[in-house]
Amino acid sequence: MLLIGGYRSLVDAAQVELAARGYEDVRPVHDLAIRAIASGIDSASELGRRLAVSKQAAAKTIGVLQKRGYILREEDPADARRKRLIVTARGLDMLREAEEIFDDLRNKWARQIGVIQLEEIEKHLAELVGTDPIRFDTSGWLGRDLGE
Repeated sequence: MLLIGGYRSLVDAAQVELAARGYEDVRPVHDLAIRAIASGIDSASELGRRLAVSKQAAAKTIGVLQKRGYILREEDPADARRKRLIVTARGLDMLREAEEIFDDLRNKWARQIGVIQLEEIEKHLAELVGTDPIRFDTSGWLGRDLGE
C-alpha cells in the first residue's frame, strides 16, 4: 500500500503543478494516452488495447484530447480512408513539462530522505519490477473488474 500511496502522491502533486503551468485539463489517463499515441498508436482500437480499456473509452479519450488540442487526426498518406492520430506541439509540451515536474518531485524526495537512500529504493524497485516500469495499461488495470 505504501507503493501505491507513493505513486498517488507523485501523480497528485504532478497534476497540481501541471494545472499551475496551464494544463489544468490534463488527467493521468490523458498523459498515458498521449504517450501511447506518441509511441505510434494511431487508432481507438489500438489505444484501447494499450491502455486496457474498451474501444469506446479510448475513443472518448481521443475526442477529449483532440478537443483540448493535445492531439489531432489527420489523413493517413498511405490510406486516405484512415485517420492517424498525431500528438500536437501542445501535447509534446505537456509531456515535457510533466517529465520536468516528475524530476523536480524526485529531487524533492531526495532532499527529504537523502540521495543515497532514494537511489537504494530505486535500485530495489528496479529489482522487483524490472527496468522498464512504465506501463501504459495502468489506468485500465486500476479500473478493471476482478471478475473478468
